[in-house]
Formats: sequence, structure tokens, C-alpha cells
Amino acid sequence: MSAVILCGVDEAGRGPLAGAVFAAAVILNPARPIPGLADSKTLSEKKRDRLALEIKQHAQAWAIASCSAAEIDEINILQASLLAMKRAIEQLSIVPTEVQVDGLHCPRINIPAQGIIKGDSKVQEIAAASILAKTARDLEMQQMHVLYPQYDFARHKGYPTAQHLQLLGEHGVCEIHRRSYAPVRRALGLA
Repeated sequence: MSAVILCGVDEAGRGPLAGAVFAAAVILNPARPIPGLADSKTLSEKKRDRLALEIKQHAQAWAIASCSAAEIDEINILQASLLAMKRAIEQLSIVPTEVQVDGLHCPRINIPAQGIIKGDSKVQEIAAASILAKTARDLEMQQMHVLYPQYDFARHKGYPTAQHLQLLGEHGVCEIHRRSYAPVRRALGLA
């Protein structure tokens, strides 16, 4: 019986009104445990950034992929999240024997996969994936802030905060807004 090569998968950015949805796939190295792995939402930004570096240095394999706002609008956020996960898994330098995904849904892949509710707080590999997906998405939203400073993406990361909704009303919709989301549709006069 060959050893199980477990890959944890998670996404970040299903709720925001702007930007891509990101997913990460991680195969940890049992010989190099990383203390402090947890659901990315429970960690400070500083701790997430530190852990992301450790994961990239010590994991056996890791990959990050995304689906753009345009893809989200075309196929819906759930399908885009699953597609980003599939892309991340397919980019891994090692083929896993088993995939565990945070949540109910698994991407369509040719590897046994299971969804685990609250997996990011139960499975180290999924926690690691949640950290990589979140830090990659936050970095992209900081880059988008440079392109579109009027929306203050560095602060709210595209989430529908009161501030973001106000700025959306003032400045209208930009290239990276998700046109299928109700607040964006309202700003476009479509809802």
C-alpha cells in the first residue's frame, strides 16, 4: 500500500463585489510541521503573511490559482471557486492521492476528493490552503488599489462594506467589479 499524499484545498473571495476568487492547494511535508496553522479568517494579517512564507518554504508542494471577475460573472461564484480549485490542484508539482476541500463542494478532478465542513479548522492541509488563498487574494487587491485608488480596495479587499458601497455609488463600476452581484447591478442601474 503506497503512502497517502493528502492535498488540502480552500478558496478565498467568494463574498467580495470585486476581484478574482482565489484557491490554493497544499501538500504538507510530514517531516516539516508548521505550528500555528489555522483557518485564515481567525489569524491576523501579520500572522497569515508569516505562515504563508513558511508554507511556501516547507510544504512538499503548493499552488495558487484564480478565476477572474469576468469568469465569475459568466459561470457563477460557486463554479468559479471550483474551477480555481481545479486549476490549483492541476498546477501542483506532485500528484496527490487524495484531496480534501473546505466546504460541501469538490472540483471535478480525477483524484478521490471529499468536502469537509469547517475543514480549514480541522485539517492542517486545508488550513494551509486557506492561508495561501487569502494572502494571494489580499495581495492582488492591494495591487488593484494602485490601479483603482478611488475604491480603497486595500482597506476592504472588495467586500461589500458600507465604505465600498458608498464608493461604488460615487464612482460607478470599474473593470474588476463582479457584474452578476446585486450591489454592482444596482450601481449599473440593472437591478
